[in-house]
Amino acid sequence: MAAVHTLARRELPSAHPRLTQHRVDFKALPALPRVDEVFIALGTTIKVAGSQDAFRAVDFDAVLAVARAAQAAGASRLGVVSAMGANARSRVFYNRVKGDMEEALSALGYDTLVIARPSLLVGKRQALGQPVRRGEEIGLTVSKWLAPLIPGNYLPIEARQVARALLQGVREGRGRRILPSGQMRAA
Repeated sequence: MAAVHTLARRELPSAHPRLTQHRVDFKALPALPRVDEVFIALGTTIKVAGSQDAFRAVDFDAVLAVARAAQAAGASRLGVVSAMGANARSRVFYNRVKGDMEEALSALGYDTLVIARPSLLVGKRQALGQPVRRGEEIGLTVSKWLAPLIPGNYLPIEARQVARALLQGVREGRGRRILPSGQMRAA
């Protein structure tokens, strides 16, 4: 690995000699440095975004803008975090936007496109400046007790497991591939 470049609205609490952080406005991305592969884990909630239009601006428009900019900078392999239930024909707005995003990315023609569809993501949101989500905390507590009864694709998954599975999938695969939670947990 020669270098890692991150695009974010604010500086991340990470430092490494090979890490370059770029604070950007996702509505007007600058030209990116030469890249081989891109990983997109960009998203919000409707509650945090404030409206369905604002949610779509992040979870569809910004994701697609990054993918296009990376492709223009030479990327031929893309890994993206989507959501369990993503479907462009869903009646559920959230799932429909995620499905639209997946279809739009598929149309870009990347040599490798790996789509992670995690269930409930587990991680330290507060360390990243994100709000605590009470519903998620309740879901995590209940799922711990019911884990033996819950199918693997519906169990909560650590953000690290998703990242590891995307890295492996993008580097080893060709074509379009979808990774459900159960498969990422095993990676």
